[in-house]
Amino acid sequence: MLPTVPLPRRPLHPSDPVRQWYENELGWATVPGSPLRLAAGLRFDVLDVPAEAGVRALRHLGPVSPVALHASRSAPREDPAARREKWPARHGKRMWLLMAAGSAEELPGLLDWLEWGALALDLTAIGAGGSIEAPLPPGVPEGPLTADGAGTDGPGGSGPQGAAVWLRPPEPGCEVEPSLPTLSAVGGGGGAPDLVRLVDTVATHCHRVRLRRACAQPPAYS
Repeated sequence: MLPTVPLPRRPLHPSDPVRQWYENELGWATVPGSPLRLAAGLRFDVLDVPAEAGVRALRHLGPVSPVALHASRSAPREDPAARREKWPARHGKRMWLLMAAGSAEELPGLLDWLEWGALALDLTAIGAGGSIEAPLPPGVPEGPLTADGAGTDGPGGSGPQGAAVWLRPPEPGCEVEPSLPTLSAVGGGGGAPDLVRLVDTVATHCHRVRLRRACAQPPAYS
């Protein structure tokens, strides 16, 4: 895999600290518009999985491998008061696991090789041309909730931020690439997390979550 040269840093945006943190502190590309989104496929790709499956795979990541939690767009809305009281309700039950750029293209073949390709798994890879909502940087307060439970505009006009949060935030001043799971780490060489072990663990627990949900459904009667 060819090394990725970080994009040039833009001038500081004093009125937009969230975008400033990503572009200038981390050197990550953002997508114009609101809410703020991070471009995938340049410094990293993203594996989007149920949080229950993602938690099981954290042991295959390094201590500084970035991980975020976010709300599922298909999740039913809850009472706003309840969302203020329960973290999982506000931030959803899905997890973004950052992996090496180019890994999204490798995922279908990897799942086939691991004999998971024939099953419907609740996981998605986001690579070149895709993006994710930018989680709020550490220490930046979330916007207040509106009447329907959605967030208001984030700091500096970045738009509705706060549905995604960092579980393991990236570290400013540190290159993210060495901490990301990659196929080149198979066998434990190089110190990077092993993408094969990560995907196999995630797929196993995605399948278990799917079976458990299926068993919890009431029987259909004709």
